Amino acid sequence: MPNPTVVGLSGNFYRPSKTRSLVTNIVGRIANRYGLTSEIFDLIDVGDSLCSARHASELSPAASSILVRIVAADILVVGTPTYKGSYTGLFKHFIDLLEPLALHGKPILLTATGGSDRHALIVEHQLRPLFGFFMAHTLPTGIFAVDRDFVDHEIVAEHIDTRIAQAVEEARPFVGQSAAQAVSAAE
Repeated sequence: MPNPTVVGLSGNFYRPSKTRSLVTNIVGRIANRYGLTSEIFDLIDVGDSLCSARHASELSPAASSILVRIVAADILVVGTPTYKGSYTGLFKHFIDLLEPLALHGKPILLTATGGSDRHALIVEHQLRPLFGFFMAHTLPTGIFAVDRDFVDHEIVAEHIDTRIAQAVEEARPFVGQSAAQAVSAAE
């Protein structure tokens, strides 16, 4: 049986980015805590075929592979920069290529970044309803970080670190049984 995976998707089309840093931090902590395999993708990894694809079948082979790995993930960590009060258009377009039941029951940890606190409700007002449509299981703790929470694209804010730790703990019921037992035995 393959090792369970945690996959991160950052809704950016450039690197480096604060959103990728946030997603990478969370994916790494989940993978380390529960012994999972991890992968992280940006929209830049999906490539140019995303812009012209009207259906998943029109994606390039590399982009299709990423879509398959996202759907197959045992736990998904999703992040987007905030653009005009919502997720980016390319991020939404990528998600629109998924079949309606592709994420049914999948545990998803929602994150976003923004320039100011006025966008703090993006997780609750934009991302949670989006993934609710797919009947995914969004974890209770969403994480929103602003520019001042980062230095050189690394998280430095203690309150963000605390929220990440809380969200990582909320992922426990969704990891494989053997991984959860190993964590419990180590505690």
